[in-house]
Amino acid sequence: MPPVFAHGALRLYLLSLLESGPKHGYELIKALSERFGGTYSPSAGTIYPRLGKLEEEGLVATESEGRRTNYRITPAGLVELNRRRDELAGVENDISDSVRRLADNLREDIRANMRGLRADLAATAEAARSSARSAAFPDRGTRHGPESDRTLKEAEMLLQAFRDSLRVELRVRAGATPISGVTLETIRTVLDQARISIRNSLKADSH
Repeated sequence: MPPVFAHGALRLYLLSLLESGPKHGYELIKALSERFGGTYSPSAGTIYPRLGKLEEEGLVATESEGRRTNYRITPAGLVELNRRRDELAGVENDISDSVRRLADNLREDIRANMRGLRADLAATAEAARSSARSAAFPDRGTRHGPESDRTLKEAEMLLQAFRDSLRVELRVRAGATPISGVTLETIRTVLDQARISIRNSLKADSH
Protein backbone atom coordinates (compact mmCIF):
# COMPACT_ATOMS: atom_id res chain seq x y z
CA MET A 1 0.00 0.00 0.00
CA PRO A 2 1.36 3.46 -0.84
CA PRO A 3 2.46 5.59 2.12
CA VAL A 4 -0.26 7.75 3.67
CA PHE A 5 1.99 10.84 3.74
CA ALA A 6 4.63 11.81 1.22
CA HIS A 7 8.10 12.66 2.53
CA GLY A 8 7.94 15.71 4.80
CA ALA A 9 4.16 16.08 4.44
CA LEU A 10 3.31 14.86 7.95
CA ARG A 11 5.66 17.43 9.54
CA LEU A 12 3.96 20.20 7.60
CA TYR A 13 0.51 18.92 8.54
CA LEU A 14 1.47 18.80 12.22
CA LEU A 15 2.39 22.48 12.01
CA SER A 16 -1.03 23.22 10.53
CA LEU A 17 -2.75 21.35 13.38
CA LEU A 18 -0.79 23.37 15.95
CA GLU A 19 -1.75 26.65 14.31
CA SER A 20 -5.10 26.62 16.13
CA GLY A 21 -3.41 26.29 19.53
CA PRO A 22 -1.15 24.08 21.68
CA LYS A 23 -1.87 20.36 21.73
CA HIS A 24 -0.37 17.32 23.37
CA GLY A 25 0.63 14.24 21.44
CA TYR A 26 -2.59 12.30 21.93
CA GLU A 27 -4.66 15.24 20.72
CA LEU A 28 -2.60 15.37 17.53
CA ILE A 29 -3.00 11.64 16.98
CA LYS A 30 -6.77 11.94 17.56
CA ALA A 31 -7.03 14.93 15.20
CA LEU A 32 -5.26 12.99 12.46
CA SER A 33 -7.45 9.93 13.02
CA GLU A 34 -10.59 12.08 12.76
CA ARG A 35 -9.29 13.76 9.60
CA PHE A 36 -8.92 10.30 8.05
CA GLY A 37 -12.40 9.26 9.18
CA GLY A 38 -10.95 6.47 11.30
CA THR A 39 -9.32 4.74 8.32
CA TYR A 40 -5.83 5.64 9.58
CA SER A 41 -4.41 6.48 12.99
CA PRO A 42 -0.69 7.27 13.33
CA SER A 43 1.25 5.60 16.10
CA ALA A 44 3.10 7.43 18.84
CA GLY A 45 6.30 6.20 17.20
CA THR A 46 5.30 8.09 14.07
CA ILE A 47 4.24 11.36 15.70
CA TYR A 48 6.71 12.03 18.51
CA PRO A 49 9.96 11.76 16.50
CA ARG A 50 8.60 14.30 14.02
CA LEU A 51 7.55 16.62 16.82
CA GLY A 52 11.03 16.27 18.27
CA LYS A 53 12.58 17.18 14.92
CA LEU A 54 10.31 20.22 14.60
CA GLU A 55 11.39 21.30 18.07
CA GLU A 56 15.07 20.91 17.15
CA GLU A 57 14.47 23.16 14.14
CA GLY A 58 12.81 25.80 16.30
CA LEU A 59 9.45 25.42 14.55
CA VAL A 60 7.72 23.94 17.60
CA ALA A 61 8.20 24.57 21.33
CA THR A 62 7.07 22.50 24.30
CA GLU A 63 5.43 23.53 27.56
CA SER A 64 4.44 21.41 30.55
CA GLU A 65 0.86 21.12 31.74
CA GLY A 66 0.83 18.84 34.74
CA ARG A 67 2.09 15.48 33.55
CA ARG A 68 1.49 16.34 29.90
CA THR A 69 3.76 18.01 27.41
CA ASN A 70 2.01 20.40 25.07
CA TYR A 71 3.41 21.40 21.71
CA ARG A 72 2.87 24.86 20.24
CA ILE A 73 3.92 26.41 16.99
CA THR A 74 6.62 29.09 17.25
CA PRO A 75 6.82 32.33 15.25
CA ALA A 76 9.40 30.62 13.05
CA GLY A 77 7.02 27.68 12.61
CA LEU A 78 4.24 30.03 11.58
CA VAL A 79 6.52 31.69 9.02
CA GLU A 80 7.36 28.22 7.65
CA LEU A 81 3.68 27.29 7.52
CA ASN A 82 2.69 30.50 5.72
CA ARG A 83 5.51 30.02 3.24
CA ARG A 84 4.24 26.56 2.37
CA ARG A 85 0.47 27.18 2.23
CA ASP A 86 0.28 26.00 -1.38
CA GLU A 87 2.11 22.83 -0.46
CA LEU A 88 -0.27 22.34 2.47
CA ALA A 89 -3.23 22.50 0.09
CA GLY A 90 -1.61 19.69 -1.88
CA VAL A 91 -1.20 17.68 1.32
CA GLU A 92 -4.93 18.13 2.03
CA ASN A 93 -5.73 16.80 -1.45
CA ASP A 94 -3.40 13.85 -0.89
CA ILE A 95 -5.14 13.11 2.42
CA SER A 96 -8.53 13.09 0.68
CA ASP A 97 -7.16 10.65 -1.90
CA SER A 98 -5.69 8.49 0.87
CA VAL A 99 -9.01 8.44 2.74
CA ARG A 100 -10.80 7.21 -0.39
CA ARG A 101 -8.12 4.59 -1.04
CA LEU A 102 -8.07 3.34 2.53
CA ALA A 103 -11.88 3.26 2.67
CA ASP A 104 -11.99 1.21 -0.54
CA ASN A 105 -9.46 -1.23 0.92
CA LEU A 106 -11.49 -1.52 4.13
CA ARG A 107 -14.72 -2.09 2.21
CA GLU A 108 -13.07 -4.87 0.22
CA ASP A 109 -11.78 -6.43 3.45
CA ILE A 110 -15.29 -6.19 4.91
CA ARG A 111 -16.80 -7.85 1.85
CA ALA A 112 -14.24 -10.68 2.00
CA ASN A 113 -14.83 -11.14 5.73
CA MET A 114 -18.59 -11.12 5.22
CA ARG A 115 -18.37 -13.86 2.59
CA GLY A 116 -16.53 -16.00 5.11
CA LEU A 117 -18.93 -15.01 7.89
CA ARG A 118 -21.99 -15.94 5.82
CA ALA A 119 -20.52 -19.37 5.14
CA ASP A 120 -19.67 -19.87 8.81
CA LEU A 121 -23.11 -18.72 9.95
CA ALA A 122 -24.85 -21.01 7.47
CA ALA A 123 -22.77 -24.01 8.58
CA THR A 124 -23.28 -23.23 12.26
CA ALA A 125 -27.02 -22.72 11.81
CA GLU A 126 -27.38 -26.00 9.93
CA ALA A 127 -25.39 -27.89 12.56
CA ALA A 128 -27.49 -26.33 15.34
CA ARG A 129 -30.74 -27.24 13.57
CA SER A 130 -29.64 -30.83 13.05
CA SER A 131 -28.57 -31.18 16.66
CA ALA A 132 -31.78 -29.60 17.96
CA ARG A 133 -33.99 -31.82 15.82
CA SER A 134 -32.31 -35.03 16.92
CA ALA A 135 -31.86 -34.17 20.61
CA ALA A 136 -34.69 -31.90 21.65
CA PHE A 137 -37.54 -32.43 19.18
CA PRO A 138 -38.01 -36.11 18.33
CA ASP A 139 -41.43 -35.30 16.89
CA ARG A 140 -43.32 -32.12 15.98
CA GLY A 141 -46.05 -32.75 18.55
CA THR A 142 -43.77 -31.81 21.45
CA ARG A 143 -42.53 -28.49 20.06
CA HIS A 144 -44.98 -26.33 21.95
CA GLY A 145 -44.44 -27.81 25.40
CA PRO A 146 -42.19 -26.74 28.30
CA GLU A 147 -39.03 -27.52 26.30
CA SER A 148 -40.08 -25.06 23.61
CA ASP A 149 -40.73 -22.36 26.21
CA ARG A 150 -37.31 -22.95 27.74
CA THR A 151 -35.46 -22.68 24.44
CA LEU A 152 -37.40 -19.54 23.53
CA LYS A 153 -36.41 -17.87 26.81
CA GLU A 154 -32.81 -18.98 26.36
CA ALA A 155 -32.72 -17.52 22.83
CA GLU A 156 -34.12 -14.22 24.10
CA MET A 157 -31.53 -14.13 26.89
CA LEU A 158 -28.73 -14.77 24.40
CA LEU A 159 -29.90 -11.89 22.24
CA GLN A 160 -30.23 -9.58 25.24
CA ALA A 161 -26.76 -10.50 26.54
CA PHE A 162 -25.28 -9.94 23.07
CA ARG A 163 -26.93 -6.52 22.82
CA ASP A 164 -25.89 -5.44 26.31
CA SER A 165 -22.27 -6.51 25.99
CA LEU A 166 -21.77 -4.80 22.63
CA ARG A 167 -23.55 -1.67 23.81
CA VAL A 168 -21.10 -1.38 26.72
CA GLU A 169 -18.18 -1.99 24.36
CA LEU A 170 -19.38 0.70 21.95
CA ARG A 171 -19.77 3.27 24.71
CA VAL A 172 -16.32 2.52 26.14
CA ARG A 173 -14.67 2.79 22.73
CA ALA A 174 -16.61 5.90 21.75
CA GLY A 175 -15.51 7.57 24.98
CA ALA A 176 -11.89 7.25 23.86
CA THR A 177 -12.18 7.57 20.06
CA PRO A 178 -15.22 8.55 17.94
CA ILE A 179 -16.85 5.68 16.07
CA SER A 180 -15.93 6.04 12.40
CA GLY A 181 -18.30 5.71 9.47
CA VAL A 182 -16.45 2.59 8.32
CA THR A 183 -16.97 0.93 11.71
CA LEU A 184 -20.66 1.88 11.67
CA GLU A 185 -21.04 0.36 8.21
CA THR A 186 -19.28 -2.81 9.40
CA ILE A 187 -21.66 -3.12 12.36
CA ARG A 188 -24.67 -2.58 10.11
CA THR A 189 -23.50 -5.18 7.58
CA VAL A 190 -22.65 -7.83 10.19
CA LEU A 191 -25.96 -7.38 12.02
CA ASP A 192 -27.92 -7.54 8.76
CA GLN A 193 -26.22 -10.82 7.86
CA ALA A 194 -26.79 -12.23 11.34
CA ARG A 195 -30.48 -11.25 11.13
CA ILE A 196 -30.82 -12.99 7.76
CA SER A 197 -29.14 -16.16 9.04
CA ILE A 198 -31.36 -16.30 12.14
CA ARG A 199 -34.52 -15.71 10.08
CA ASN A 200 -33.52 -18.49 7.69
CA SER A 201 -32.98 -20.80 10.65
CA LEU A 202 -36.40 -19.93 12.06
CA LYS A 203 -38.04 -20.56 8.68
CA ALA A 204 -36.30 -23.91 8.44
CA ASP A 205 -37.66 -24.86 11.89
CA SER A 206 -41.19 -24.14 10.71
CA HIS A 207 -40.97 -26.58 7.82
